[in-house]
Amino acid sequence: MSANTAPFLAAFRPAANPSIVQAQATAGAPRAHVIVFGNEKGGSGKSTAAMHIAVALLRDGARVGVIDVDARQGTLTRYVENRRTWANAKGLATPLPDHRAVLPSTLSVRSDAEADERQRLDAAFADLLPTCDYVIADTPGSDTFLSRHAHTYADTLVTPLNDSFVDLDLLARVDPDTLKVVRPSIYAETVWKQRQLRAMSGGKPVDWLVMRNRLSAISARNKRDMGAVLESLAKRIGYRLAAGLAERVIYRELFLKGLTLLDLREEKTGIAMTMSHVAARQEVRDLLAALNLPSRAEPEPTTAPEAEPLPQAEPVES
Repeated sequence: MSANTAPFLAAFRPAANPSIVQAQATAGAPRAHVIVFGNEKGGSGKSTAAMHIAVALLRDGARVGVIDVDARQGTLTRYVENRRTWANAKGLATPLPDHRAVLPSTLSVRSDAEADERQRLDAAFADLLPTCDYVIADTPGSDTFLSRHAHTYADTLVTPLNDSFVDLDLLARVDPDTLKVVRPSIYAETVWKQRQLRAMSGGKPVDWLVMRNRLSAISARNKRDMGAVLESLAKRIGYRLAAGLAERVIYRELFLKGLTLLDLREEKTGIAMTMSHVAARQEVRDLLAALNLPSRAEPEPTTAPEAEPLPQAEPVES
């Protein structure tokens, strides 16, 4: 672990994972599978991916809850509100997730603010875990207590990553000449800490999926280099790699109506389907398949690869 991140990680000591505690206290009782979309860098497509996965599961007949942990920005909340407003205006029974939003605390004392945020986020999960098949949490694109606490609930952690070395820097430091991974970066270390805490609490391993978002259709050198580095890093810190959502205007256009690509054929959307829409819808279906979520009648999967211990930072010569 790098010296500059050790104090932060040492200071973060959350209580035992509440979802694990609940599951152990009510052995045999059904509990939702929790999917957390997390990345400390904004603009990676977390909210768009979260909403599309939520609607895909709803249309598969699942009971889905969503928690907007980034409620100050509120993208996921507005997505759900836009969907409800549009459905009411059209008189359609468009499936909606059970929605909760958790705002940052307004308390001035840090310890009081964190206790307040913990209580309200725990309450949101407590509402949804017993009644849903899946609960999806959308976290902020920054380091916050709410985000870190939401990560402790994750059964599946999804990290959307734009196909750029600028975004990759949040996961790992890469040598510019050899493209070898020098060491994991702050977000990878934070996830590793959460996984250790979950293991110590007796929980099942977290299945971590890194999805390459906004992939170019052109086979460029940057795309190939990114793929090679991500494959190498996956073996070191234990995540699975999957293709995400390409850069398409349709994802942004659908937001105003609260729709997803999975809605276009079933509803009277007034949007003419094109080959681009069909390709985008297949991206969503492929992403859902890559998540390898447990069915509502099966135990949670344990398909995440075993991770090696986080490597130490290489010494810097003076």
